[in-house]
Amino acid sequence: MTKFHLSISYICMNGVVVFERNPVLDCCGGFSNVDYTKADMSVLLEVMKHIDLMEPRFCVAVVAIIFNPFFWNVVARWEHRTRGLTRLFGSPYLACYCLGVLILLLNVYRSHSITVAMKGQPRLELLDGVHMYYVGASLMAVGSLLVVASFLALGFTGTFLGDYFGILMEEKVTDFPFNVMDNPMYWGSTANYLGLALMNASPVGVLLTAVVALSYRVAIAYEGPFTEEIYRRRSKRCQHK
Repeated sequence: MTKFHLSISYICMNGVVVFERNPVLDCCGGFSNVDYTKADMSVLLEVMKHIDLMEPRFCVAVVAIIFNPFFWNVVARWEHRTRGLTRLFGSPYLACYCLGVLILLLNVYRSHSITVAMKGQPRLELLDGVHMYYVGASLMAVGSLLVVASFLALGFTGTFLGDYFGILMEEKVTDFPFNVMDNPMYWGSTANYLGLALMNASPVGVLLTAVVALSYRVAIAYEGPFTEEIYRRRSKRCQHK
């Protein structure tokens, strides 16, 4: 239960005594009653001085980040509904491989656009140090491990939406890194971008990493339930045989 300690002051206005109650929050009051207008925003303002949100290269990077998961989700769902790519290429495997290669190329362009955006805007002195550089390098090492391990555990078709092409896995993957976290490839990729931003002392890189994380969160919200439904239907069909 939240407790409030009230201090009462007396204010005389035109001969009338007014009671004014000033709430004083204790340590259990939570954040709902915090007056954020009194927060020190100097650090945030200093960071924002190093970021130009209207710079063309930054805008291109944001578009590339948002477009990628939107593209592969739309195309994969269209394929699942119509089998259009399978008919076009004559095989679900060939269709999945072609889409996977296209996704890889789009991801390469996304990484390139983020790098260009970081180089086009100033570095932040707060991030420009040896320790922060090694933190970034460590993040990139962990992120690369998660991405590579995820790919090896899932295989090409498992990584690049083979489920939507009717190429289903026999059982759920529970090996590393899936025994550590859900969606390790997405979060490994996010760690890579954050590591790259810290190694370059780039505040715009950190902001773009946040956009990457947000776009992945949205993608997971759409992909997770849809993929589960695909396997649920497969299980239901098997039970009726």
